[in-house]
Parts: sequence; C-alpha cells; structure tokens
Amino acid sequence: MINQKRTDVIKKSIVLAFFVLFTSISMAQEAQNSVSQRALPGWYKISISYPDGEGKHFDMDYYSKQHMPMVAALFGEKLKDYAIDKGVSGRTPDEPATYVAAGYFFFEKLSDYAEAFGPNAEKIRGDIPNYTNIQPIVQVSQIIK
Repeated sequence: MINQKRTDVIKKSIVLAFFVLFTSISMAQEAQNSVSQRALPGWYKISISYPDGEGKHFDMDYYSKQHMPMVAALFGEKLKDYAIDKGVSGRTPDEPATYVAAGYFFFEKLSDYAEAFGPNAEKIRGDIPNYTNIQPIVQVSQIIK
C-alpha cells in the first residue's frame, strides 16, 4: 500500500512537471509570436538598453507609464509598435541581469525613424533624468525573421 501511494505521488509529480514545462514553453512561444506579428522582416528595430551596475537607478513605473508612451506619441504614425523589457536575471537565475531594462521601437523604414526622432530628440533625451541615471546603449537593427 505504501509503495502504491509512493508510485502515485511520483506519477503525479511527473505529470505536474510536464504540465509546468509545457505551459512555460507555450507562454514563451506565444510571447515570441506576438512580437513577430508586430515586427515584420525588413522592418527596423531601435533597441535602447540600460546596463545595470553599482550606483545606477531606474524607475520602471515612470519609464513604462510616462516616458515610453510619451515617445510613442511623439513618433506618431511612423511608429508601428513598441515594447519594454525588465531585466530579471543573467544567464542563470542566480546571476544579476546585464540590463535593468530595454525599450524597443519598430519602424517600417529606417527613414521613418530618422524623421520621427530628429525633431523630438531634445525632448526625449531631456526626459531621461526623470527615470534613470544610466547612459542608454542604442542599437538599430533590421529584422530578419
């Protein structure tokens, strides 16, 4: 009887582990699909990353509720979409995140980004001290897939 209960517990644990694994994989695929539906091959992604480090601060609430919506409004119809990441960990769960946050802007054409950012650069840069003391790293990429 005890061996049967132990076997039942092991079977339930295995089923639960597979359920958690399947759910995690499904959620990751859904998240990736939602980004790939927003950004088409050939479009451009502007990545703004904020490296973590000693003495650095970042106000995610302000960034996500004030700064990014403001920038999106300034960019207008040329902006196709935007996204925000919050750094959680490094390569393993016990390692610190390399970046505290990253923001992404998606444009159909690189010229759309230049036209949207240029006239608004001063206002956008002027808002950075409201949420961080980190010098952001900017990269422009073309989406392949």
